[in-house]
Amino acid sequence: MSTQNAASAAPGDFRSRAAPAGLLNALPQEMHPVLRRVLAARQVSPAELHLALGFLLPVGELPGVGPAAERLVTARTRGEGVLIIGDFDADGATATALTLTCLRGFGFSNPGFLVPDRFTLGYGLSPGIAELALARRPDLLLTVDNGITSFEGVRRARELGMEVIITDHHLAGAELPATALIVNPNLTGSRFGSPALCGVGVAFYLMAETGRRLAELGLISAAVARETVTGCLDLVALGTVADLVALDFNNRILVAEGLRRMRAGRTRPGIEALFRVAGKSTASARSSDLGFAIAPRLNAAGRLTDMTLGIECLLAADEGTARGHAAQLDALNKERRTLQDRMQGEAQVLLAELSEAATHSGGACCLFDERWHPGIVGLVASRMREITGEPAIAFARATEPGMLRGSARSVEGINVRDLIANAVANCPTLAVRYGGHAMAAGLTLPESALADFRSALAAELERVRDPLGAPGIVWTDGGLLPEQLHLEFAELLAAAGPWGQAFPEPLFDNVFTLAEQRIVGENHLKLQVQHRDGGPLIEAIAFRQPPLAVTRNSPVRLVYRLDVNQFRDQRTAQLVVEHLDCV
Repeated sequence: MSTQNAASAAPGDFRSRAAPAGLLNALPQEMHPVLRRVLAARQVSPAELHLALGFLLPVGELPGVGPAAERLVTARTRGEGVLIIGDFDADGATATALTLTCLRGFGFSNPGFLVPDRFTLGYGLSPGIAELALARRPDLLLTVDNGITSFEGVRRARELGMEVIITDHHLAGAELPATALIVNPNLTGSRFGSPALCGVGVAFYLMAETGRRLAELGLISAAVARETVTGCLDLVALGTVADLVALDFNNRILVAEGLRRMRAGRTRPGIEALFRVAGKSTASARSSDLGFAIAPRLNAAGRLTDMTLGIECLLAADEGTARGHAAQLDALNKERRTLQDRMQGEAQVLLAELSEAATHSGGACCLFDERWHPGIVGLVASRMREITGEPAIAFARATEPGMLRGSARSVEGINVRDLIANAVANCPTLAVRYGGHAMAAGLTLPESALADFRSALAAELERVRDPLGAPGIVWTDGGLLPEQLHLEFAELLAAAGPWGQAFPEPLFDNVFTLAEQRIVGENHLKLQVQHRDGGPLIEAIAFRQPPLAVTRNSPVRLVYRLDVNQFRDQRTAQLVVEHLDCV
């Protein structure tokens, strides 16, 4: 199975994104006209064309960063032990590796990390994790990418004599954990300009402020403070793309700077090794490589076993160790693919059985199967979202008797964490624990409550759905001319990124004449097509798509990305097809 999204052959409602005239005219006139149209449609102003660290939002504006950095400075001067409490996804793994790298670089006394086991202890700083942490004898616990709902865990840590700093980006409820310092861009009243900052981004900001304060006190040099933090931008880029947070201007700067380090050969051995096992090169690293090739291998550890392996890969100091860890992660990823294929097939059967309730009546897609692996349900939810065009939740059995643990994935324009919160609020009898952000969330509920929860979620989805974001609508950037389908323009589009969540890669819509089609690899459809207005033949690839039931020279409509295909030392333009249909 490819790591790319499957192409769709279903008829769609294709609409072109509007490019506001004011933004279109404000962008440099010497810019390629198609690129100007693409950027204006994504609300990019001239000031946002410069993706450099100097344009990042000020560190001091991040809520809670000052007191947390001061507490870390105190820990450094007192020689206190700091234990990082991580998370079992790629954002949590990169945040853990970044924080540990920086604390070591800043001269902290033997900092360590601990990641909860997904299958026994669950997510975040729980009472069980606090008790495990005590064996390390830390003075201070520092959470990364978790903790904003860890009321019991913080309470237990304090009972055991440990102080707590929470760094998180997930949305908070009406109350916050007491007696903990909290750093989070999404706290009530926050004026921080990037609520989409992810866990590793929050950790980056906190380490930058901590390093600055240590340098002011003369405990480290300003150069060490700066170089230690900026040396972790490869981790920030990977975690930001992997967590599917919106690539607003601030996040695009972070990802762009991280990718520049990778392409310049200044990435850490673990990331270099992950690129190698994925058959990719850091010399041409793009955000899509991080999302489709590197993040799945890193996440495989947290999904199937223990994210400690992934973190150790990111922390590896030498090439040999990194390659060994990366090979293990690649093997786990292959196992994950096998499980995912089986579960997705089962999910599609369930979806067909529930089609009237789950899709045609405005209902949300909530699926459960007794056999499903709890580490894979998020991927199943992602696939169901692709099929239905709606938010989707897949459930597996939790370790607690009678409980289900679910993973939710959303579509653009619908905040799935808020969707769940409002559904629960409108049905107070539902005993649901949840947390997350706009595009992804996790939740736990009694199996007996699944039917009521599905109904409450469907009602809330119907209330908030935007008619312009309804299922079946495919937003494109219009068509390209035959003379624009070439390598140089594909490279220009790639360089205009990084592309990603809420800043989608340009998607074009044209009618072509089919010259040839054949199946290659793992059920991918390879095409040779010609623009209907002429020009040379160009190759196209539609992932996981059977052959079209048409003859040679038939017209076909393709919705595609103009991509750079690199095979050995040869680079060519290629269409990566996301939707195709016979005309």
